[in-house]
Amino acid sequence: MAPSPDPTPAAADPWQWTPPEGSRWSRPVGLLRLDGPDTLRVLHGQTSQALEGARPGQWLGTCCISPTARLRAVAEVLVDDAGAWLVIVDGDPGAVRTALDRVLFPADKVRLGPVTAAVLHQPLGAPEPEALPAGTWAPLEGSPGWRLGEALLLPADAPLPPALAARRPLEPLEAERWRLQQGLPAAPGEINEEINPFELGLAGRVSLSKGCYVGQETLAKLATYDGVKQQLRRWWATAVPDGAVAVSTPLQDGAGGRAGVITSSLELPGDGGWIGLALVRKAWLPESQLLAGAAPGVPLCLSLPEAFQPPPLGPGGKAAS
Repeated sequence: MAPSPDPTPAAADPWQWTPPEGSRWSRPVGLLRLDGPDTLRVLHGQTSQALEGARPGQWLGTCCISPTARLRAVAEVLVDDAGAWLVIVDGDPGAVRTALDRVLFPADKVRLGPVTAAVLHQPLGAPEPEALPAGTWAPLEGSPGWRLGEALLLPADAPLPPALAARRPLEPLEAERWRLQQGLPAAPGEINEEINPFELGLAGRVSLSKGCYVGQETLAKLATYDGVKQQLRRWWATAVPDGAVAVSTPLQDGAGGRAGVITSSLELPGDGGWIGLALVRKAWLPESQLLAGAAPGVPLCLSLPEAFQPPPLGPGGKAAS
């Protein structure tokens, strides 16, 4: 299945890039407040993570999914004594709120607030001296917002703490490059109503043992019956004609077999070529090289994203890939 000719690029490996010293990755996010004693029960039933037993001060990653287990959003949950904050890191916050509102009954002791704008700031480089242990959060002292491990979550109109303000925000191209290097999904290319969390390497955000929840049956079948048909991969190409690696461009092998599709694409400065993400079909996952577009196609070098967590094991210990 390997494409021909050999597509090994001559440029330096783009995945060795590191952000500038003393920088920060600042991402706009949606913030949704849920109050009341039934908050965790509702979030437990409507997202992919086991949340019902979470304790105040815990911070857990989850996925907001449809009844057919398609990904609506990637989110973080900050649990406190009165309820929880749902942080929509990527996806449509309004659609997430609407979906939650539709399943709330008058008997549910939950108050659902409006979506508000916030920014998630991730310091890059040396660790922050005040960083919290992984999986925990705390309110910021002296200003509105929250500390999540090394990251800071602030309302969109809140002033930056001095230590954070001293860091240079990544430029848009740098920020997108950092996202692609880690393999973090974004809407609409990777987060949409056609893709499930396992395909995107988000297995760590999914509980298969927590009991009934929306999309559970589908996710359980995907894991049990080796049903994940594609997986996310990074790709890299040089000498790319105009439009040859655009989003939605199909991938093929050397024999013309349909192997996947490009979901994200970014041109690097200078002669760095192009990088991006693609969903690669199961039969072609072992391949390190595929072609983009119609024959002869643009050679792509494939690799596993840094943040990718493999799907659960299927029967007999076989990876559900």
